[in-house]
Amino acid sequence: MPTLEKIVLQFREDKEKIHEDFRLYLTSMPAEYFPVSVLQNSVKLTTEPPRGLKANLKKTYSSIDQPFLDKGAKPEIWRKLLFSLSFFHAIIQERRKFGPLGWNIRYEFNDSDLGTTFTMLQLFLEQEEIPWDALIYIIGHINYGGRVTDDNDRICLIKNLMKYCSVEALKDGYKFSNSGIYFAPNDGPLSVYNDYIDSLPLNDNPEVFGLHGNANINYQQQESFRNIETILSIQPRLVTGAGKMSPDEIVIQKAKDLLEQLPEPLDKRNGLKELFVANEQGLIPSLSTVLLQEIAKFNRLLVVMKRSLIDIELAIKGFIVMSETLDSMYLKVQNNQVPNNWTKVAYPSLKPLSSWYKDLIERVKFMEDWMMNGNPSSYWLPGMFFPQGFMTGVL
Repeated sequence: MPTLEKIVLQFREDKEKIHEDFRLYLTSMPAEYFPVSVLQNSVKLTTEPPRGLKANLKKTYSSIDQPFLDKGAKPEIWRKLLFSLSFFHAIIQERRKFGPLGWNIRYEFNDSDLGTTFTMLQLFLEQEEIPWDALIYIIGHINYGGRVTDDNDRICLIKNLMKYCSVEALKDGYKFSNSGIYFAPNDGPLSVYNDYIDSLPLNDNPEVFGLHGNANINYQQQESFRNIETILSIQPRLVTGAGKMSPDEIVIQKAKDLLEQLPEPLDKRNGLKELFVANEQGLIPSLSTVLLQEIAKFNRLLVVMKRSLIDIELAIKGFIVMSETLDSMYLKVQNNQVPNNWTKVAYPSLKPLSSWYKDLIERVKFMEDWMMNGNPSSYWLPGMFFPQGFMTGVL
């Protein structure tokens, strides 16, 4: 990558030596290490996967022509299964938008999987009888299943495939969903399939994926949050009116306020000595071990927070370099969100920054009280980093 960057930057210096018809085309998957200077000097094009069953099927059938539909030993069965498997491909891709309701893990199924499936289907149709079990095994367990790492996702994938790769799928009007909106069109030329795809609704009903209507609520919430985050991330960092604070001033003020309230790391040496008295085997009580583990995790978080709150002010004022981590923190603090460099070493939480910070202070206060005054009469289980460790300690 550094070599590529030098070559591209050299183009500017050697303008006279470069032919006027010369163009450099680069293709890349999303990569953090791709040189920013190359992107800045380029005309950028991105390809987004089609969204929705209709768009997905349209994309597949835009690369299919009539001779491709007519070839093979069993043209009618080939055309029917071609559509069914294209529909299956669209289904498993679109299930990803539902997050963990669709798949436990987000898999990158792509066009090469579908292309390989078509090739395998052609080979199997050359036999006298269609070996359905072998077809499902090759497509489900090997071709698409090669990407699937979760056992339950594999079961879900195979069950979906069995609906679209079966003897029933060869019948005209075979329903892909209970509503009857999605079905296998009657066999015919390419125009029949294209007309059917054009008639499909733009917005997919969750029932075609085998999901409840409420699944759309989860998807729409995710989309809304993503759009809001994008809008917030691209808002200008300029003063909007006379007398108002600039974003830089707002972030500096917030950082100072947070730093003032930030608790100091907990020190075991200041705690109640009886808590850490070892027994004959040289072991301290199990709950004290849990306490020490919690203190270590809270201290690590507090240290990261203190360092970054000091650095963000220095970076804004230009005393140190504004790194990618600090730039991300700047946006998060400005938008009342917990910075990523904090969440990496923090406990799981969905709270916004203001309430998250209050919650943190309460958690540290509870740990300090436990450390200074001994085992409490009741424990704040959700206030711990690792409640399971506490349950083990109790046992």
